Amino acid sequence: MVYNEIHRLRKEGFSNSAISRKLKISRNRVIDYGKMKPDEFFKFTLSLQTRSKKLDPYRDQILEWLKEHPDLSGAQIFDWLQEKLAVDSVTEGTVRNFVNELRELHCLPKFNVERSYMAVPEMPKGKQIQVDFGETRQLTTDGKYKKLYFIAFVLAHSRYKYVEWLDRPFKTTDLIRMHENAFDYFKGMTKEIVYDQDHLLVISENAGDLILTAEFTKYHQKRKFKIYLCRKADPESKGKIEQVVKYVKYNFAKNRTFDNLVDWQQACLKWLKRTGNYKVHHNTKKRPVDVYTLEKEHLTKVSGTYIFEDIYTSSITRQIHKDNVIRFDGNRYSVPAGTYRKDAPNIAYVDTLDGQLLIRLQQGGQVLAKHKISQGKGQVISDPSHKKSSHTKRNKLIHEVEQLLADSSSTKWLIEELTERYPRHLLDQLQIVLSVGLKYPDFIDEAVQEMKRLKLTSANDLRDIAFSLELQSKMNPIKETQLNEKYMNLVAPERKEDIYLHVLQ
Repeated sequence: MVYNEIHRLRKEGFSNSAISRKLKISRNRVIDYGKMKPDEFFKFTLSLQTRSKKLDPYRDQILEWLKEHPDLSGAQIFDWLQEKLAVDSVTEGTVRNFVNELRELHCLPKFNVERSYMAVPEMPKGKQIQVDFGETRQLTTDGKYKKLYFIAFVLAHSRYKYVEWLDRPFKTTDLIRMHENAFDYFKGMTKEIVYDQDHLLVISENAGDLILTAEFTKYHQKRKFKIYLCRKADPESKGKIEQVVKYVKYNFAKNRTFDNLVDWQQACLKWLKRTGNYKVHHNTKKRPVDVYTLEKEHLTKVSGTYIFEDIYTSSITRQIHKDNVIRFDGNRYSVPAGTYRKDAPNIAYVDTLDGQLLIRLQQGGQVLAKHKISQGKGQVISDPSHKKSSHTKRNKLIHEVEQLLADSSSTKWLIEELTERYPRHLLDQLQIVLSVGLKYPDFIDEAVQEMKRLKLTSANDLRDIAFSLELQSKMNPIKETQLNEKYMNLVAPERKEDIYLHVLQ
């Protein structure tokens, strides 16, 4: 019981703040309960049971929700009361206090999910929309779990939001259609749209020169908005949308039962109107719907309807990963080794025909790989012919290293050490040795000798030693001795040893 735990921890020397964090209750409650004697606390609990409250008629329903979903927040229960029971006569604070009392009386602790936030500069009206994707796993009406996918749009200035759902992974055509729906919902579009690096939009960032997928390129040329692509591991550039995705997951979708996509989407739109866009934002202290009324005047009007027919015939694109596989329908399928290339688009076009997956590098081009489509999930479907043996290349590199070095014994020692120490990265090590030979040809043999003397075993050490030797040679140049021609004809006289012995005596 919380009351007993508070007094026990106090006796052990814990502060009120420490007890609050440990028991996950408010500091004020720790202070209030700490002042009460056992008989006072007993009377207090009785008063809670007998005192009439606005939410008493809904006590059983709220208890049922808390028992079924222990991680429900007061804010989410407040939203559910409005949605499911049409309760609009209480404030969110009243609901939160009532829920806390029920948790205390019925020993229903809350399991919190930690959320982190980062400040992002405020945007002017009509400047930017931020877009991101999310996924949830929902319990269905038939007792099973189903994965759902959603895209969230938020006007960066007003925080006015739009969300659309699918029960399958997104395709580029879905993304374009949802952009049109969002613009219709917002009654316009912004000058700039911020995206994450998603394969549906972007083939490659290309050092800042974006290479868009073919389908999205057509759409971008039509609507002419500026694209801002978030760099990887750069959450500051899209902080608002990160919070929106979490907000949708934990306030709307969490513990909600899925029946069908149409009803789910309608419920989400009602949630946006009731809560997502109506509730006062914790940073701006304003309702997004109120701020949106002002921002709407600064949005660019969207003219005409985008025609989708031209893009539906396109093949599905998939990213080629570093391990030379593409992902399709929950599995990974191999492509020939060497297909993935650094600084290349690494995009494949996939089609299905008679249960076979056809992979091409160009639409309508030659088939690069063909696999039977697996019915399972999480599998790697590999063609043995796609694997490329590295022995030929290894032997070639070893031969080049042997030709590079003059001392055969040192060469043998170096290759044996690298083979033993770096069996998985031998090719990389040998390539570094060759690069050292090309860059420091006058010092490579001496560097190997020094490496052997110091008992070092990495090609990176060899490179550092060669660099150091070259640096020393530049700092201490050999000075040529200049002879004075005036005395070149003089010859030193020769004397017998007896003369020197006589002087020493």
